[in-house]
Amino acid sequence: MKLILRSLFKLKRTSKVMLTVLLICLIIRFLPYFAPIRAADIAQNQLAMQFSDRNDLPLGTLLTRDQEHTSVVPLNQVSPQFIQAILAAEDGSFYHHGALDMKAVIRASKEAIHAKRIVSGASTITMQLARMLDPVPRSFSGKLSEIWLSWRLTAGMNKDEILSAYINRLPMGGNIYGVEAAARTYFSIPASELNLAQASLLAAIPNNPTYFNPYQHWERLKQRQKYVLNRMVQEKYISGANASRTHTEKVVFQSRQGGIIAAPHFLFWLANQFDKTQTEQNSPIRTTINRPLQQFVEAQVQQVISSLAANNVHDAAALVIDNHTGEVLAYVGSPDYFNEAKLGRNDGVQALRQPGSTLKPFVYELALEKGLIRPNTILADVPAHYAIPGAKLYSPTDYTERFLGPVRVRIALANSLNVPAVRVLEKVGVETFLERLHQLGFEHLNQTPEHYGLGLTLGSGEVSLWELARAYLTIARQGDATPIVSTFSNSPIPNPKSQIPNPTIWQLITNILSDSYARATAFGVDSVLNLPFPVAVKTGTSSNFRDTWTVGFTTDYTVATWVGNFNGEPMRQVSGVTGAAPLWNRIMLHLHEHQEPAGFTSPEGLVQLPVCAISGLRPTPDCTSVVQEYFYPEDKSNYERENQFNLPPEYDEWLAKQQQSNFASTNLRILSPHHGDLFLLYPGEEAKQKLEFKLVGNKSAPIEWWLNGEKLDINSANSLFWNLRPGKWTLEARSGEMSDKVSFQVELANIKPTRRGFSVSNN
Repeated sequence: MKLILRSLFKLKRTSKVMLTVLLICLIIRFLPYFAPIRAADIAQNQLAMQFSDRNDLPLGTLLTRDQEHTSVVPLNQVSPQFIQAILAAEDGSFYHHGALDMKAVIRASKEAIHAKRIVSGASTITMQLARMLDPVPRSFSGKLSEIWLSWRLTAGMNKDEILSAYINRLPMGGNIYGVEAAARTYFSIPASELNLAQASLLAAIPNNPTYFNPYQHWERLKQRQKYVLNRMVQEKYISGANASRTHTEKVVFQSRQGGIIAAPHFLFWLANQFDKTQTEQNSPIRTTINRPLQQFVEAQVQQVISSLAANNVHDAAALVIDNHTGEVLAYVGSPDYFNEAKLGRNDGVQALRQPGSTLKPFVYELALEKGLIRPNTILADVPAHYAIPGAKLYSPTDYTERFLGPVRVRIALANSLNVPAVRVLEKVGVETFLERLHQLGFEHLNQTPEHYGLGLTLGSGEVSLWELARAYLTIARQGDATPIVSTFSNSPIPNPKSQIPNPTIWQLITNILSDSYARATAFGVDSVLNLPFPVAVKTGTSSNFRDTWTVGFTTDYTVATWVGNFNGEPMRQVSGVTGAAPLWNRIMLHLHEHQEPAGFTSPEGLVQLPVCAISGLRPTPDCTSVVQEYFYPEDKSNYERENQFNLPPEYDEWLAKQQQSNFASTNLRILSPHHGDLFLLYPGEEAKQKLEFKLVGNKSAPIEWWLNGEKLDINSANSLFWNLRPGKWTLEARSGEMSDKVSFQVELANIKPTRRGFSVSNN
């Protein structure tokens, strides 16, 4: 030592400083290995989440991120019988020794020497906890490290703190850790309610969780339980008679997949939301789910999918919301979450899919709000063509590829007609409509208006069932939006909130969607959409029949359903009314099985007037069908004056294809030429260039054609061909009291045509 000190004294000043710094670094580096460990230092932060329904019925438990099922409870919330059982089984004198039990060490050493093998261990509960905190190789150096860590635990924690940390980390089979997680997983009860039989069985598992697996090795576990009970007798916790009686007591272990009873998609989604918001939650988390309803909806999803299997339908999802509170009552993401082969873990409630026609009510509401259409507006369901830069001509059609001609707003929306919806969106503007959809909570429609185009109202974007349900909840609440509520915690999950206060218009939209007679053309009066109580509903089918939707509501509940295939395969002969609607129908009937919902509020401030179902005007004697329609009060005077219905030129193509038109029976209409047409007559082609005079009208009466006041001496029905001659012409068609007149012009061209025929110029 003198030599070392003499050497240090002889060191230069710089070397001494460097040595001092080195010593300080070594002390700092190894100081933590000498410091006592306190309870806060080893607190378990990542814990499993336990969930219950609105009535405190358990829904299940989700593991931590590292897939360990851990639930932490204070020592005073654990059954005393389990504490006695685990102490007796693992460390009977735990409260009477320090980090090591020297008596046990001496006993184990003697037994090992005598038997020439390890007969019993000498690990204390503190040493076992050290091994849980820092697993080390089972070697001499590893044992020394374990003992040292045990001393540090003993220096910083009292016995109750050590025991609490130990029983909350016990390996209980598979990825289950801690007595609370084991009690809830195996018996569906908290650790505080364990009886002696259950407690002694659980205390038997940690010795070798795989070897004593209760599902696979029941007899082994029962033998280990017998050992635990005998140790409890030796420690004077129980009597021998009690031990014998307990060992023969029948105990039933719950067999569950992952500890989840119901609503697995909802639980995983909810846990993810808590993770995003970094919200601390008490366990169990009380959700808004109604477990009996949830299990009913889960069963219906499976049954409906089974009935549609022949149509290549494999997946479905459903969501039920309480209109009054916004609370989620049922949430089913797929037919079977645990069937990985069939993509069961996909969540159809949150998945983004094309919504088909389910967005149409919102474009009509916006157009009514902005005064672009009125409740009694007539819309044209006739062929229409839109030029799209860099793409083919856009010509929307319905899947029937038929057109109804002039239709009222009510008929267009109720029957989900595509062309009128596109015409309304054209009036509103795609950008304006997209802004409204964002207000309604469609946060995933995040592309530009140009990206979606006019097809937005037909489902060219992608939305989730969750977003659709939230938007329809706004309709049900007459524009008074409320956040969707998932739990009863003090920290609700954030939801977009919007206020669109136009109750009268929302009431009108609801009235249309609940009118079973208005949608009869497309769906019939007695479809699955028609229920024995007031209900508003809309269906949707995406392109190529990959998705079918049905979303609807009563005054009490909103129900949204989706049926399709997660892998994107098209279904066969399945639409919204045959795919998602039967599931929606079953859920709605179940919800109102015991109490019929109240009726919807009639549109306030609007007046109902009789109109002709075809023209939408005041009924005339020849009107074959009269219905009631809503009007703004200021439109009543126009209603009383107008009784003649004249179709504009946009109907000509449609009228020309009608073999038996309701309009033709009461009107005479020249379809060709159009008023104001200009025709070019090429030299040398006079005999070849002919113009067709064509009309639609009453075919039962004779037709007279007049050109510039002269009757054409030609026997004709609704069509004839006339040789072009230069001049200005007025063509008139007469049939009894009916007539129609157009003017057109023919001019000589200066050059010969490059191809046969003639060209037309519209003014």
